[in-house]
Amino acid sequence: MEILGYVGALLMGIILGLTGGGGSIITVPILVYILNINPVVSTAYSLFIVGTTSTFGAIHNYYKGLVEIKTGFLFAIPSFIGVFLTRKFLVPIIPRTIFTFENIVFSREAFLMILFAFIMVFAALSVIRKKNNETIVQIENSKINLILKNFAIGILIGLVGAGGGFLIIPSLLFFAKLPIKKAIATSLFIISLNSLIGFMGDVQNITIDWHFLLKFTGISIIGIFIGIYLNKFINENQLKKTFAYFVISMALFILIKEIYDVTNIT
Repeated sequence: MEILGYVGALLMGIILGLTGGGGSIITVPILVYILNINPVVSTAYSLFIVGTTSTFGAIHNYYKGLVEIKTGFLFAIPSFIGVFLTRKFLVPIIPRTIFTFENIVFSREAFLMILFAFIMVFAALSVIRKKNNETIVQIENSKINLILKNFAIGILIGLVGAGGGFLIIPSLLFFAKLPIKKAIATSLFIISLNSLIGFMGDVQNITIDWHFLLKFTGISIIGIFIGIYLNKFINENQLKKTFAYFVISMALFILIKEIYDVTNIT
């Protein structure tokens, strides 16, 4: 199973390089379901893995002129504040058991994974739906609204241990009106900031297996360069739809798995 986990690490990097998101969508399930790592620890590991991998991808894309730095900081600053505060203070106080009913035990771990899945679905649907970008930009033209929105995204990212590409890319497409490939490149820059700063909030709360973490991350970095290379050969509309449907399929898998586990505890 460990070898399968490292194959997944390579796949995660490829997907991150191709789509600018989805890294945590692969990473968290691999860590939880294949490598049997506790979901709370897995979400922390995911922040480091996805953040470090995204940093390499963002640097590569920056030299290709694809990263919109100013837009990236506008989105990243409020969101990484939300991520850090959530990982540092909110996640540790979530009770281990949310509620029990007869033979059903709804744990903190199940709550985080199910929340993760629902957020994935909503983000994917926002990409699939065909909306008028101009109308959306007019509605959301206030910088204060954008800051508050990205702070809220940061809280969600912190809760589920995601880099947030599946939330950030729709925002970059609809609100910043970036083309899909620039949105992907800028998303990697934002993800790197969100994830690594969020991980700093976890350092004192968990025991970290650095040997495993660095090995998994190294394989993912190889994958992201493969994904960036493959990105050149894929149509933008096809890439957007593929990203969205991939996110939905992973969300459904997580929901089915977690609901089954919660309702079959004896």
